[in-house]
Amino acid sequence: MSLLILSFYLGFLLKKNKMKLLRTDHKNIDFQNLVKTLNLELSVVDGELHDFYSQFNGTENLEHVVVAYKDDRPIGCGAFKYFGEAVVEIKRMFTPPSGRKKGTAAMVLKELEVWAKELGNKRCVLETGKNLPEAVGLYKKFGYNIIPNYEPYKETDNSLCFERLL
Repeated sequence: MSLLILSFYLGFLLKKNKMKLLRTDHKNIDFQNLVKTLNLELSVVDGELHDFYSQFNGTENLEHVVVAYKDDRPIGCGAFKYFGEAVVEIKRMFTPPSGRKKGTAAMVLKELEVWAKELGNKRCVLETGKNLPEAVGLYKKFGYNIIPNYEPYKETDNSLCFERLL
């Protein structure tokens, strides 16, 4: 899908759902609070593997963050960081229960892809847990394909890695 068509589609969805997306960075307080909630949720879902995953999920270097708002209330977030030449890694995708099933994650993901493409990137990669079926479903729905696990997840049976060409 071309960047122009993707941008038009995203604008249509935002207007339809009365949401606003903000491009920001890791210093955004709403992003920080959403990530705290994400970490609490993942500590339960990941169990004893949570400490392993946490070491790769710091936010201090995330300069490309998207926060979704509805009625001026933060309802979702995501970010990307550079992973290789013309490749970004999608990180910290999260929608709290009150914002789920409303297209929030899809809109955040699409905005991250548009932004990454605007910056000249050609591919997105990401890692998620096998025990997060909603996340796995979202990524498959939006054209992400499972790839062999990349470092540091190569030896982690609980991880699924994905990629999508932009």
